[in-house]
Amino acid sequence: MHDTGDLQELEEAMALAEALRPALHRLYRQLRRENDEPGISPLQALLLVAILQQPGIGVAELARLENLRGPTISGHIKAMEREGLVTRSAPDPEDRRRSGLIATDKGRALIQGIKQRRTDWLAFELAKLSPEARAAIRAAIGPLGDIGQ
Repeated sequence: MHDTGDLQELEEAMALAEALRPALHRLYRQLRRENDEPGISPLQALLLVAILQQPGIGVAELARLENLRGPTISGHIKAMEREGLVTRSAPDPEDRRRSGLIATDKGRALIQGIKQRRTDWLAFELAKLSPEARAAIRAAIGPLGDIGQ
């Protein structure tokens, strides 16, 4: 048995989700457009960020982390190696077949450039808003960060 307060809160949350989802989707799409970097796909950029966050991660671990098939990841990793974005560490002494993935200086610089372009675009857009609107966004950062944790 639900009380009417719970039901009202759920209805309010549903309405908020319906209003928020399209705004977040548009923002996400626009931020991804700031990824226009020759020689790297959005998926490869995602993989490179994961490698930067977990230096030495194996291909199988990366596939599990990103919920992709090993052969799919392997092809992208080989392309990223050819571009000089990642390299493999020395083989694991306990499992000679496993070597970890490490981002190169070029890979780190590429991701830093993408992040900077995205930050610059977002700052430019935020500067167009009123001080009150920016304050509302600032106040929403904490609760938005809690979603999905």
